[in-house]
Amino acid sequence: QVQLVDAGGGLVQAGGSLRVSCVASGSSFRRYTMGWFRQAPGTEREFVAAISWIGGRTYYADSLKGRFTISRDNAKNTVSLQMNSLKPEDTAVYFCTATPSAFTTGLGYVRASNYDYWGQGTQVTVAS
Repeated sequence: QVQLVDAGGGLVQAGGSLRVSCVASGSSFRRYTMGWFRQAPGTEREFVAAISWIGGRTYYADSLKGRFTISRDNAKNTVSLQMNSLKPEDTAVYFCTATPSAFTTGLGYVRASNYDYWGQGTQVTVAS
């Protein structure tokens, strides 16, 4: 199976920036999609962004497009999420995730049940 370790969360002021990263290891496959979800207290886990490992195609939640940028470094087997212009409502635990599936539309990217492996989560808190 795949082991995912996500990190980089912390406390940031509203309007500030933060970068969270995730490293994958122990994979039995080479082509997979990686992404980020987030979950705030009392809410369901929601999709943030995803990226294909080989092609580098990206997909974002509509509400976050323009503020967040997902990227990957294949040499280091990592995926990162750059978060800019952060708002208090961005406060959540951010989870790295991965799946061997390749998606072609948002219908595949946004469903948490479509992903097979998850990181432990890293807390992002945006102060108002």
